[in-house]
Amino acid sequence: MLTLDDLTDVNRLVAIDAETTGFRIPTAAEVKRMPKGLVLPGIMIEIGCVELVRGAEGWATGATWEKRIQPNGPIAKASIAVHGIHPTALKDAPRFKDILDEFEEFIGQDPLLAHSATNEMDFLNFEYARAGRCGFEEAIFGDGDFVCTQELSRQFFPGVPGSLDVLCDRLWIDRSDRFTHHGALLDAVLTAEAFLKMQGGFVRDEARSVSFGEK
Repeated sequence: MLTLDDLTDVNRLVAIDAETTGFRIPTAAEVKRMPKGLVLPGIMIEIGCVELVRGAEGWATGATWEKRIQPNGPIAKASIAVHGIHPTALKDAPRFKDILDEFEEFIGQDPLLAHSATNEMDFLNFEYARAGRCGFEEAIFGDGDFVCTQELSRQFFPGVPGSLDVLCDRLWIDRSDRFTHHGALLDAVLTAEAFLKMQGGFVRDEARSVSFGEK
C-alpha cells in the first residue's frame, strides 16, 4: 500500500467505499470451472467517492460521486441489515459496466484512499473482470494504487481494532449518521476525514499525543 511518503508529489486523492451483496468473490480457478456462458452476479451494489485536493493550505475534500449498481443477483440478508439496500431499490439501477466510464472519469489516474483497502481493491478487480476489462486471473488495481487508512491508523493506535467506527471514535469524528445504516458515500467521507486528521501529523489518544515520524 502507498504510504504518506509516497504522496509527496500527489495533489489529488479519491476516497472510495463500496456496499456489497455480502457474498464471497469467487476465485479465478472457481470461475474457470463454471459452466461456459454462465453470467456471474456482481458484488458491488453502491459505490461512493469523494476527492481530496491539496492546496496552499493543505488537503481538503472536494467533489463527490456516487451510484447504485444492479448486481443481477441476490443480496444477503446480513448485508441488507448493515446498509439497508433492498433488491427492490436496485430495480432500475445501472450495471457496473454501464457506469464504468463515468467512474473512471471521476477517479482519473489519481491514487485511491480506502479503509481496509484490500476489500475495495478486490471488489473493483472482480467487477472490472465481469465487465470484460480484464481476465478474472488479472488485476487492474493493486497495492500501488491505494492508501489504506486502516494501515495508517496502526501507527497511532497499535493493537486497537481496525474498524472504521473505532478509528472515527479515536479521532473524534462524528459518525452518528452511520448508526442506522452504512452508505458508500458516507463511509468514503468518513474515510477522507480520518485521513485528513492523520496526515496532519497529530492526533490525541486520551492523554498522549502522537505524530508521524515520532519515535
